[in-house]
Amino acid sequence: MSMLRGAKRVLALRPAAASLRLHNATHLVRSPLYNSRLLCTNRRLWQEVSAFHSQLEDPLSSSFLAATLRPSPVPQTLTEKIVQRFSLDLPQGKYVTSGDYVTLAPHRCMTHDNSWPVATKFMSIGATKIHDPNQIVMTLDHDVQNKSEKNMQKYRQIEEFARSQGVDFYPAGRGIGHQIMVEEGYAWPGTLAVASDSHTNMYGGVGCLGTPVVRTDAASIWATGKTWWQIPPVANVNFTGTLPKGVTGKDVIVALCGLFKNDDVLNHAIEFTGSEETMRSLPVDDRLTIANMTTEWGALTGLFPIDSVLQGWLRAKATEYAIYQESDPALAKTASRFNHQRLDELIENPISADKDAKYAKYLTLNLSSLSPYVSGPNSVKVATPLHELEAQSIPINKAYLVSCTNSRRSDIAAAAKVFKDAAVENNGTIPKIPSHVNFYIAAASLPEQHAAEEQGDWQALLEAGAQPLPSGCGPCIGLGTGLLEPGEVGISASNRNFKGRMGSTDAKAYLASPEVVAASALSGKISGPGWYEKPASWEGVELSDVEPVEERSIDDALANIIGRLDDLIEAGQKAGLDTESLRPAASSSASETERLTEVLPGFPEKVSGEIVFCDADNINTDGIYPGKYTYQDDVTKEKMAEVVMSNYDTSFASIARQGDILVSGFNFGCGSSREQAATAILAKGIPLVIAGSFGNIFSRNSINNALMGVEVPKLVSRLREVFSALSSNEGQQSVKEPEENKESLDSPPPAATQPKEKLLTRRTGWTLEWDVRRSLVTIQEGESGDKWSQKVGELPPNVQEIIARGGLENWVKGEISKRV
Repeated sequence: MSMLRGAKRVLALRPAAASLRLHNATHLVRSPLYNSRLLCTNRRLWQEVSAFHSQLEDPLSSSFLAATLRPSPVPQTLTEKIVQRFSLDLPQGKYVTSGDYVTLAPHRCMTHDNSWPVATKFMSIGATKIHDPNQIVMTLDHDVQNKSEKNMQKYRQIEEFARSQGVDFYPAGRGIGHQIMVEEGYAWPGTLAVASDSHTNMYGGVGCLGTPVVRTDAASIWATGKTWWQIPPVANVNFTGTLPKGVTGKDVIVALCGLFKNDDVLNHAIEFTGSEETMRSLPVDDRLTIANMTTEWGALTGLFPIDSVLQGWLRAKATEYAIYQESDPALAKTASRFNHQRLDELIENPISADKDAKYAKYLTLNLSSLSPYVSGPNSVKVATPLHELEAQSIPINKAYLVSCTNSRRSDIAAAAKVFKDAAVENNGTIPKIPSHVNFYIAAASLPEQHAAEEQGDWQALLEAGAQPLPSGCGPCIGLGTGLLEPGEVGISASNRNFKGRMGSTDAKAYLASPEVVAASALSGKISGPGWYEKPASWEGVELSDVEPVEERSIDDALANIIGRLDDLIEAGQKAGLDTESLRPAASSSASETERLTEVLPGFPEKVSGEIVFCDADNINTDGIYPGKYTYQDDVTKEKMAEVVMSNYDTSFASIARQGDILVSGFNFGCGSSREQAATAILAKGIPLVIAGSFGNIFSRNSINNALMGVEVPKLVSRLREVFSALSSNEGQQSVKEPEENKESLDSPPPAATQPKEKLLTRRTGWTLEWDVRRSLVTIQEGESGDKWSQKVGELPPNVQEIIARGGLENWVKGEISKRV
């Protein structure tokens, strides 16, 4: 560590270059040694430097310093740069980084069949006019096969509302919303788009930062044009090699989900990188597939670079729309968004990650070492090389070429090629699908279907016996024709195969590429088309979870070392470790320079209470608020307080008291998006939840509903150390999810507990005080116990304002009143 500390000192001398020559050097030198107060993170701006006299006088040292001491913007990832563009009211000179809370004005916001629930929430907060109609897109795509009067009425209400507000609207059958966002130019490279759907990540395939929001967020954007977001940690997923023949983007993401399956990218933003040669082997359609399924991988975004491959695809699209806009009036509006002039502006003003941007983690996958993969059954974390499943001769009953993941013209062409190739061996006749197999096809959009028809691929599939469905989500989300029946096996080119997702919970669902789905439909069992040939030198999939080693200059190498040390210190602080040995002695003015958070009027400067401890990880939203109450609109506040946490511990309500601070383990609030998980805790009179970490959707719902939350891993560890009689690995017994609950079917159950030795809910006698201004929590371990403090994440004023007003809906009402 002493060597690292020394390296940190050297780099502290980096930032001042020309200033060493332009200014009197003696004014900079305060002592023969460096100024230790300058040992701040290399991500901040440098203001002054002290150095050894010999270094200032030596030409080589001076040159080194001159090259490195210039004040410069904070190095940013591509994610951070895009967020910077669409953040509002940032302090002057502020460069956003992971962990920051920002107020966002998204370039676009898409809602689908849930547009009417969003509209009712929008109207209930007093809004009458959408803030910026050009920002909003509405599509109907989920339940398009449902012709009931109730569904038709909802669809009419959405269309009428969209027309009255001047919002772009796409009716049922036109296409899946995410595909529309891409092909119509709403999801534009270098911009930020949100949607009230979990697969918004797909926009990253075209260099657009796409991330999902909940309905309350969508209503806020409709009314004010903005919402809030916390920038997640960013993971760099580096591809090497090139994609072999017979291997697709679907195989890449299925492999990633199965090979890195220990929540490696949970709640992260992902940036995919690679050499020019590597990225050329990934066409845009493959990128869209990969980005789409980063959702299943656990990520919040999946972003590809804006490179020559994407630019070529954009040029082709712009040309296509320019040619056909005169013959098709609908394309005229598309051409206004998707044109060469706009593309020229994009290319002339490129945006990319800075070379020295810092990432939370690095994962590497050699594409050359991949073969076709199949996901399942019933889990994306189970990924098996195709050849292993082929050897098992697994019969199938249903096959699906549907969804926004893999139903574009290229996917349909790949599936059709399987049958066309087979026709060569069948006297030129397209072979028929076996009678015991049903093969369902639905294009991602009507334009994609029309393109497939023009190429003859759609007809080839129909001739083989495929059953066409309207363009929409359909079987992918368990709606409409062709769902899996009990005991059946299905293989799909869609994105999710969770148990019960596509039909019966007693069925088995696999995921694969379009060609594997087509080949399986033709053979009646899981199989491939035989296009892949394993290289003679193949020894297995090559992957890594460490930062790639690159050739670096001395400058870059030192900067990298410092960055790593900064990360180590920061991680130690978050975990509550003693990091003083990693730092130089604090200067006498350290307390004077402590960064304080502005506390808005109406927001408490301090929050305190007794700790009630629920000792479990992965307490999901059903554990917090039972599913059987979720869709009962008449549940009183008193009833909510009575049943809160009851699926975790039926005695919680009798143990916890108003004003307590609830502390739990890691990944608290995972599972479904029910907002009552937050409001029920508030109904109990608990103003603050502390956890080792939170599920992302719970974090959003907490802030949107004015429940405060802080992550303090050290506190969880300390409570377990004191109160757990046994180690966490002994005598554990699973807490089973209630049978009547269906909402959390695909979420992890509450963590194992120790029924005899460990109470599920415990009054600790400890107290906690959260100093919001200082971003500090102080723990008193009982009346005569230890007292210690821990720095925590900052709660910025924009988030304080939402909580102080009682939640996002009240905040929106306040914003609306300002305009009246």
